Amino acid sequence: MIVNADDFGYYDCVSKGILSAAQSGAVTATGIFANSPFLETHLGWLKNHASLDAGVHLNLTSRVPLTSEMRARLHKWNGSFPGKFVMATLILTGRIPLETVAEELRSQIERCLAAGVNLRFLNSHEHIHMLPPVFRVTQELAIHYDIPHVRYAAPDRPGSLAPGRIIRDIALNVLAKRNHALLQIPVLPFVGLSCSGKLNLGYLRNVLHDLPPAVYELMCHPGACRNEDVPDAALHAYHDWENELDTLTSPEFRDFCQQEQIELIRYRDIRVDNRRNECCVDRQGE
Repeated sequence: MIVNADDFGYYDCVSKGILSAAQSGAVTATGIFANSPFLETHLGWLKNHASLDAGVHLNLTSRVPLTSEMRARLHKWNGSFPGKFVMATLILTGRIPLETVAEELRSQIERCLAAGVNLRFLNSHEHIHMLPPVFRVTQELAIHYDIPHVRYAAPDRPGSLAPGRIIRDIALNVLAKRNHALLQIPVLPFVGLSCSGKLNLGYLRNVLHDLPPAVYELMCHPGACRNEDVPDAALHAYHDWENELDTLTSPEFRDFCQQEQIELIRYRDIRVDNRRNECCVDRQGE
């Protein structure tokens, strides 16, 4: 199982928490927030963790775009991304052309490549890449840049009864079914969505115990964040960064993985078989 931490570069405390979890061996991959204003500093930290896989956490919903064309299209919002629902509407109605979206995503990928990051996967902030036109573009970019994996986000089981999360799960279920016909590369089964932002040991025990043998991606959001570290009350309401960090680095989670024979691996440990449309652990180097 790949334990993939989202949002590297979001805030200092988020990146530091991710690296702490990686140092303990609990997190094996992280997605880079490529339009982060802190990116240069945080990538400097990342260079000291060569065993941690990295990819791009493509972003069309938060902060300022990298490309002037996207900023111009968002002049009504002062050149910043207005949030997932508005962005989804703008993209699906064609008010933001797909070419502009592709240019922005390409710039985010190339910013990471220019910094010397070996990119192993693509996913996105708030799963915006699961919109079918964006999903197609994301796969095309992955193929163009020889990035072998794209996250296929779908609910793993019924989760929170909060209205916003119910709507999200329904939407992602529909999008995942639509995107299945668009698949150009093999994808990994995905877990963690139904407890997103508040991953805990009870959830992990319940979900992982029932899974059939395969290579899985577990999404997580560890961090070492206090209220004063992140000036956004909505983010604090959604995320329990420190509890996720404590859960993933706990002896209980380590013991559970050993008991269930769950091996924590990285994307670099996977062999992609395009002919059979599957991913498996590459044992040739062992």
